Amino acid sequence: MDHIGSAHTPEDVEVLKAVARQRMIAAGQDEFDFGDGRPRRRALPIRRSRAGHLWNALSVGFERLGFDTASGGDEVFKQLVLGRLIEPASKLETLRVLEEIGVRPCGYATVKRRLAVYAEPAWRQQIASACAAHVGLGPATLVLYDVSTLYFETDAGDGFREPGYSKQRRLEPQITIGLLTDARGFPLMVEAFEGNRAETTTIIPSLQAFQAAHALPEITVVADAGMLSDGNLRALSGAGLRFIVGQKIPEVPYIVREWLKTHSGQQPPDGLILTQPWSRGPAGAAVTETIYYQYRADRARRTLRGISEQVSKAERVVAGKIPVKRNRFITLTGAQKSVNRDLEAKALAGWKGYITNLADPRPEYVIGAYHQLWQIEKSFRMSKSDLKARPIYHHLKDSIEAHLTIVFAALAVARWLEATTKVSLKTLVKTLRRYRTIDIQAGDTIVTAEDPIPNNTQTWLNAIHNTQEQH
Repeated sequence: MDHIGSAHTPEDVEVLKAVARQRMIAAGQDEFDFGDGRPRRRALPIRRSRAGHLWNALSVGFERLGFDTASGGDEVFKQLVLGRLIEPASKLETLRVLEEIGVRPCGYATVKRRLAVYAEPAWRQQIASACAAHVGLGPATLVLYDVSTLYFETDAGDGFREPGYSKQRRLEPQITIGLLTDARGFPLMVEAFEGNRAETTTIIPSLQAFQAAHALPEITVVADAGMLSDGNLRALSGAGLRFIVGQKIPEVPYIVREWLKTHSGQQPPDGLILTQPWSRGPAGAAVTETIYYQYRADRARRTLRGISEQVSKAERVVAGKIPVKRNRFITLTGAQKSVNRDLEAKALAGWKGYITNLADPRPEYVIGAYHQLWQIEKSFRMSKSDLKARPIYHHLKDSIEAHLTIVFAALAVARWLEATTKVSLKTLVKTLRRYRTIDIQAGDTIVTAEDPIPNNTQTWLNAIHNTQEQH
């Protein structure tokens, strides 16, 4: 049994009855007929029911990021962005979602007309500029860069959607997406490239476009080791760009080998950092980069455990207990199989390299910046899972670009909401969607009633609306 509230006037009683009926309907319950012959009083009509708390919270995020101004008050854009946060769907289905939560949707014909506008470079730049203004780009901005792919359910490429390298090993045509964020994973720019374009060729044009758009004299990009080839690093330095990149370690570096030799039989202390000046030019060229090698005991334990498992598998292969599979610890000589207990791999356990061309860098800053890459990985996961970024309903390049603009803005609002409330977007939307605000006709008066909000949920709403008051 639920307590609906207290009433002091006949009108209040009717309002509470209407709220009770609304709850019963939502719960799939029927009113109990006592069968005493008393005429049942006609229920007060509900004129409007809406998920007001949800829509208002999302709207605050949209406005707080300056998207209302950047879009010129475009209501269609706002509805498509916020609708994607509520329930990612096709543009047509999004209008149904909006109607369900009590928002009067724009017409579908209007939506289709506006999509061409959202694909225009000038429009996309306005949205990106609002994001940049929100984070407050400085003269030496640190940005994260990563690449992913979005595939299409078609067999034929068209020059933009093309088959290419896919981490999921998909064969369908795809596009390559380059995402640039700040150190917290807040999106700053998204670029779409041909699906058969190599990931390493996307970073420099993206960075140069970003730097030019915001007139930044200097930026430092943080990227994964596989993102930047030797040629990329040379090109970045040549363009005056700074970088922090994970360094692949195929063999024990000289400076690590020397430390192990000097400290024979000793375990490196957890957190040990060795510094090696580096030149990418010919022998004798000026030093322009720095490599840091850091040892972590936890990383060493994980690596050694993995090596032990691989060696164990190799032994079973050599013994003929399991079939031959790719394994670095198996040596094949003709028809002979033997176990190669790679001491080099064990010597590298626990070590990771970080390379930068920053002048006078601090190792803690370089390593800390690199380990923020999980933030951009999270943004990619959110865009693909929570926001369903894959443009499965679009085929033309312009409509794909428009779709990505909407997803980009939705990702920005999502990241802002999560940072503000400290809960996930999914939890926030699922919770707020349950609480309705209803307008009830009581005689000549329209009375507004709403479900009571639990304290923890109210804390989220307070955090969202307090930011609005502060600005």
